[in-house]
Amino acid sequence: MDYTARAPAGWDPAMADASDCLLSPDQCVIRARHYFVKGLIEIPVIGSEEVFSWGVWVSLSRENFSRAVDLWDTPGRESEEPYFGWLTTDLTVYSPTTLNLKTKLHTRPVGERPFVELEPTGHPLAAEQRTGITVDRVREIAAAVLHSGDGRQR
Repeated sequence: MDYTARAPAGWDPAMADASDCLLSPDQCVIRARHYFVKGLIEIPVIGSEEVFSWGVWVSLSRENFSRAVDLWDTPGRESEEPYFGWLTTDLTVYSPTTLNLKTKLHTRPVGERPFVELEPTGHPLAAEQRTGITVDRVREIAAAVLHSGDGRQR
């Protein structure tokens, strides 16, 4: 019921040893100029208590990234206002691209991935987040992702 991207768009494995780059399971910095946090786009599954989740990367401003990192292990961090960001994961099962969709990144209690709220547009991913998807759609996504190798189960 969930798939996750290993890194944001723009990450190159050759950057792993660079002093101005970082990729952890939760945070990423590219060339000390681009800052990312991993979060979850959650989509209700119609007729089920379950939720389908995409593990995605959101770019944040340097200031918001610094604030999020400073509070990463701080109880109560979920009371922070959401951070504006841009989706930096290309979920190829959607057209048009999901790159650069506007988001709000909501922190959650320590140990939980942030929640990614998409701007309520007509984009298919944003529409699915608002209205939910069927179990058949979950199967369709799973088949497409597994066939393409674009994601991996968490």
